[in-house]
Amino acid sequence: MAEAETARHWSPITDLKQRDHDLDRAELLSLSGVWDDVKSELPTDQVDDFNERLKREWAIETGLIERVYTFDAGITQLLIEQGIDASLIPHDATDKTPQIVAGIIADQAQAVDFLFDFVGQQRCLSESYIKELHALMTRKQAAASGIDQFGRPVEVALSHGEYKLHPNNPTQPDGRIFEYCPPEQVAPEMERLVEMHLDHTEAGVAAELEAAWLHHRFTQIHPFQDGNGRVARALASLVLIREGWFPLVIASADRVRYIDNLKAADAGDLLPLASQFASVQRTWFRKAIGIGEQIRQAAERTDQLIAAIGEQFRERRAQTRVDMEQAKETATTLAQMAWSRFRTLRNDISDAIGADDQARRVFVDYGVDEDTDRRAWHRYQVIETARHASLDYWANARELHSWVRLGLVTESGRSEILFSLHGLNREFRGLVGASMCLYRRQKGDDIEHQIIELEPVCDELFQFNYKEATASVERRFDGWLEESLLRALDQWRRGE
Repeated sequence: MAEAETARHWSPITDLKQRDHDLDRAELLSLSGVWDDVKSELPTDQVDDFNERLKREWAIETGLIERVYTFDAGITQLLIEQGIDASLIPHDATDKTPQIVAGIIADQAQAVDFLFDFVGQQRCLSESYIKELHALMTRKQAAASGIDQFGRPVEVALSHGEYKLHPNNPTQPDGRIFEYCPPEQVAPEMERLVEMHLDHTEAGVAAELEAAWLHHRFTQIHPFQDGNGRVARALASLVLIREGWFPLVIASADRVRYIDNLKAADAGDLLPLASQFASVQRTWFRKAIGIGEQIRQAAERTDQLIAAIGEQFRERRAQTRVDMEQAKETATTLAQMAWSRFRTLRNDISDAIGADDQARRVFVDYGVDEDTDRRAWHRYQVIETARHASLDYWANARELHSWVRLGLVTESGRSEILFSLHGLNREFRGLVGASMCLYRRQKGDDIEHQIIELEPVCDELFQFNYKEATASVERRFDGWLEESLLRALDQWRRGE
């Protein structure tokens, strides 16, 4: 039997490189400050309620992404809302019994409490703690799946909290072997991992970068027979929790991006993984700032709520107005940047396609927040873009909305690229988002031009807040705008 080719040979873990530190952290740090402001207004039990939901989501998703169990998004949401209960999992909805699945998820949820306790006690990371974490997260898992030397699937007994005794090198779909640390090298490599992490902590390495480094280097070692991915995300969460942020929730829907970023880290580029971890934190800060308001309202009776609203608005009116105005001033600057760029594109594209104002035409128009009539245009497109699975947020166009539109009319039909600036969450608290979508129009029986094929062209929501300096927002926005326009124009070209 021919020996399988090796896709990656094992080598000892490496420290951070200088280029790994090239992170723009301004938005993330300012978002953390906004959440601190909001959290200070909420009773402790309501913050605890939000954290409990987050804990359940982390516990569910960390197993789904590893295919420890499987079920659909509907059951995920039900378990997040109602609690981890085997009776909520239909027998035909997963590949294991509901009792086993619920037990595994409960252990993983307990691991989050274990992380918070660890941070609260101000303990330093150690090999013994990592072993405890593995034992807790896998205690209901009796065996690990593997492949023997003949390529046959086998079940290997899983030792809880003990380093592996056998190689666990996976075979990739193309038949090549991916090598992890050999069993005899695990102990010294884990000792080096912990030492370097403690050095990073002492040096004040950025939390999202350290989370990515610790996660990736741990997975390169793969010290346990199974459960390494779950422990890696727990260790990354430990770093983020210590910063006062949220546990790392990698949703199963983001699995492809996550794996691609791990592969980039294998090749020596850690920034994509660190950027994904930062993006996850931004999402959870946005959710926390929005859901905090919902939790408070749901917890209060109507009469209490009315009294609370009056008090809330009296206390916050002056500060909220300052926060809103600062965010709106920055939004105005970004709208002007987009308007200028769209006009340049109009001229360039007109020249490129030979626009003649008849069969071929390129136009630009806009609506600014101060224009109460035009600011209301395109709300359908903005809301549909926000609802898209790749973005999934609440677009608030009532408090703030500016837009710029590039129209492209050719023999093939009419397409439009829409850029929008709008508030985030139901209650506007100085968080602003920017999105971009491409859609086509066709003539219908009862509507002059129906919108069809509407798709976001930005790979993630651009957002900023009242605490971030305008210069920092402009710097980030310039790159986001160019990348989104590039995607939009390429998508339009391929549809012509």
